[in-house]
Amino acid sequence: MTRILVIDDEPYILLMLKKLFEKEGYEVDIAINGDEGIKMFSKYPADIIITDIVMPEKEGLETIREFKQINPDLKIIAISGGGRIDSNEYLDSARLFGASRVFRKPFRQKEMVNAVQELLTE
Repeated sequence: MTRILVIDDEPYILLMLKKLFEKEGYEVDIAINGDEGIKMFSKYPADIIITDIVMPEKEGLETIREFKQINPDLKIIAISGGGRIDSNEYLDSARLFGASRVFRKPFRQKEMVNAVQELLTE
């Protein structure tokens, strides 16, 4: 079964994505920051990572870079609602670090499901 790891410091985003993808038939693990996400991935390797960019502890860009060092072919979706700078700048940086897809918060659930399905078939 396909496993997705969702990393976000906002509990409602974690739960919404967990429920959304479990309903679609995926196994879903969640983590509240990049450090926890890396640890979770080492125990339960995921097929796709969905990570927020602006988080405490280890933020998303650093997390993406670490995941790409572990597995350069890993599919990663970056999400951001902004922070000190506009979310588009964070998301442009995420692409440079290796994110396969990027989404601004709030995003449409159907678009996120479609992106995961597309990445799994690439």
